[in-house]
Amino acid sequence: MAFDEKLNDRIREALCSHPNVEEKHMFGGTSFMLNGKMCVGVVKDEMMCRIDPDVYEEALQRKGCREMDFTGKPMKGYVYVNAEGLKAKKDFDYWIGLCVAFNKTSKAAKKKKLSNK
Repeated sequence: MAFDEKLNDRIREALCSHPNVEEKHMFGGTSFMLNGKMCVGVVKDEMMCRIDPDVYEEALQRKGCREMDFTGKPMKGYVYVNAEGLKAKKDFDYWIGLCVAFNKTSKAAKKKKLSNK
């Protein structure tokens, strides 16, 4: 499945000054891990943002933003932003800023234990 590589490059460049950034392929696109925690990524042609659930409703009001419904139901604290919402540098920087700010206080996903069966 193809994903927007130009958007991926924009995100990579925006995060290059942060230590502990890792790019992983997932969701048919990429995810950028910051300090071992999912921060931001690209799914198809949209930016996937992990943001503070406290600003979730406000974020949904912004141009180009919609609920992340990857599992079939909305995931509070995760949104998709399309090209319309990322066209202007200030808008792109806004989303990167939200993701990085939340990453500082977010918890890492629990590691799944492998069974010994």
